[in-house]
This record gives sequence, structure tokens and C-alpha cells, in this order.
Amino acid sequence: MRFRDRAILVTGGSRGIGAAIATAFAGAGGLVIVNYRENHAAAEAVAERCRALGGQALPIAADVTDPAAVAGLSERITEEVGRLDGIVNNAFAPYRFDPDRRARFSDVPWDAYQRQFDGAVRAAYTVVQALLPLMTRHSGAAIVNLASDLVARPSIPYHDYTTAKAALVGFSRNLAAELGPLGVRVNCVAPGLVYPTEASRDTPEEVREALIAQTPLRRLATPEDVAGPVLFLAGEESRFVTGQVLYVDGGLVMG
Repeated sequence: MRFRDRAILVTGGSRGIGAAIATAFAGAGGLVIVNYRENHAAAEAVAERCRALGGQALPIAADVTDPAAVAGLSERITEEVGRLDGIVNNAFAPYRFDPDRRARFSDVPWDAYQRQFDGAVRAAYTVVQALLPLMTRHSGAAIVNLASDLVARPSIPYHDYTTAKAALVGFSRNLAAELGPLGVRVNCVAPGLVYPTEASRDTPEEVREALIAQTPLRRLATPEDVAGPVLFLAGEESRFVTGQVLYVDGGLVMG
């Protein structure tokens, strides 16, 4: 129960990778704030699983790209929990990993880039800006941002998505440099294709099989595979690790 008496916010926590991360923290004794945008039933179902695993859970709706909504999120966490030991910025703008239907660079409008920047960098920026004062009330806080191994190996050039995730890595390293003296660590987890999720459901089987054939561990990541490294970077075991990108893709990227 290594996260007992610790509170962790997981954005986009009502499904997929976010739900796996939330339940993993709860299974380790944490109090998990399950952030979601619209689907209250899904968020409450995740919260119930968290409680069944022995943790505590508080579902809170907020669009994490909206400063006013995040201010409300921060106010509730401050009033109802009173502390925050970790943030997992997992939410991102809707995307489909379908190489057959992806837009080529000449057809990608700037608005598509902007949507992904907003979902990745603006969301993380807004959440951290609002909640940093609460995080720094106690020592040993950690921020984990979900990036992508496509930044290091753009095997399929999803231009807008990958560029935004690369910017998130830069954002994270700057935060790590500035917040380290305050006792706050900032790292990234960069998964490969995670299956099954809503974003990967349109990835054709032949593309999945090709990725598996190139992956030393010969399979794709599951949401649960991503949760373990996130807990590591949020926990005491990684207390001297900051500014790093941890690839979770079965060895597809080695660096």
C-alpha cells in the first residue's frame, strides 16, 4: 500500500489508459481523483473499482483545457482532500491511430495541430498552474505526463499528434528544471501503440501485426502495462529521477 495517505489526480481517468492508472493507484492504497470531461457513469464505475481495490476515489468533471473548469477542480480537491501528491496528465484531444486515413502533411490544417497542442500542452499547463500551490504544501510530489514513443520513432507520421507530444516532452523538462528545487519531480511515460483503447480501435490488424513483429517483446502494450511505470515515476522508488522520458513499448525504441 505504498500510496496510502497520498492523493493523486489522474486526468482523463474514466477510460482506457487513464482508468488503468487510476485503479493501479487505488490498488496501492491511494486516494485517486478521477478526472473526466462528460461521461459521469464511466468515471463513477472507475471510482467504484478503485474503492473495491482498497483505495479511495473522487470523480470530478472538468475540461482540463478550460482554466475556469480547472479552477473549480482545484477548489474541490483543496476543500475535499486537502493535499495533492501527484498529477498524471493523461487526458488528450480525441485522436484515431489509423494510418490509412491519416492526413498527409500537405493536408493537415494548423487547426489540427492546435487541437493537439491544446489537448497535450495546454491541458498540462492549465492543470499544473492551478494545482502547483497545493502540491508544494508537502514535499515529494510528482508529475507524470503521458507522451508517446512516436516522438523518438515516428514509424507512422501522425503529424499533429506527435508534434504536440514532442512539445509536451519539452514542457516537462523545463518544469523539471524549475520545480526540482521545490521538491517536485516531473517525468514522462511514452507508450507505443496501446491496445485496446478507443484511440487504437481503428488501427488495422495488419498494422498492429507489423508493429508486433518489430517489437522485441513481440506484443503491443495494454493499458495496464502503462500503469506500472506511471506508479514508479510517481512513487518513492524514483525519488532521484526527474526530467526523464520512460519508453513503454516493448523495446521498439531503445535509447
